[in-house]
Amino acid sequence: MREESARRTRAAIVAAASDLFSTRGYAATSLADVATAAGVARPTVFAAFGSKAALLRKALDQALAGDDEPIPVASRPWFRPVWDAPTQDGVLGAYAQVCTLIGGRAAPIFEAVRRASDASPEVTGLWNTLQGNRRAGADMVITHLRQRGPLRPGLGTGQATDVLWVYNDPAHYNALVLQCGWQESTFTDWLASQMRQALLTG
Repeated sequence: MREESARRTRAAIVAAASDLFSTRGYAATSLADVATAAGVARPTVFAAFGSKAALLRKALDQALAGDDEPIPVASRPWFRPVWDAPTQDGVLGAYAQVCTLIGGRAAPIFEAVRRASDASPEVTGLWNTLQGNRRAGADMVITHLRQRGPLRPGLGTGQATDVLWVYNDPAHYNALVLQCGWQESTFTDWLASQMRQALLTG
């Protein structure tokens, strides 16, 4: 019972932090603000996470993954269609769906990290890690894509990874879905089309 209560408290804190970081920004949100929004005492927030930067990292990780289970994104059931797709078109279509799913959960807080990294040295490392993780994910998908067929002539693995790294940025979801009002299905179709045109032979 005590462990379950502690887990619910942590979940409430992360949910409150995610909302505040996304709407107010990192600098304008204090641990006291998070505590008030979560309905707990400030020392409870500090005891659970230690610092605002650590809480931001946890909120971001949970938004990217969808829960707090220690399972890599690439091993999650919703990523499975990328590995199971029998064709290159299928791989990129499934990956576009993954990018849409992640964007829907994480685009606002991803943007909060992007903005905070310019002014908060404590967040710079987190932002750099995010960039590296996105590129590693792109590299993994390109490697898998090449097992299904050739890339566009003249396009090497490194450059292809760079291209996919550009397209898997949640900033695209933020701009087109959240700001321009695109339907998610329209965004997914557009993203898949752009990736196919940039990476495949035709």
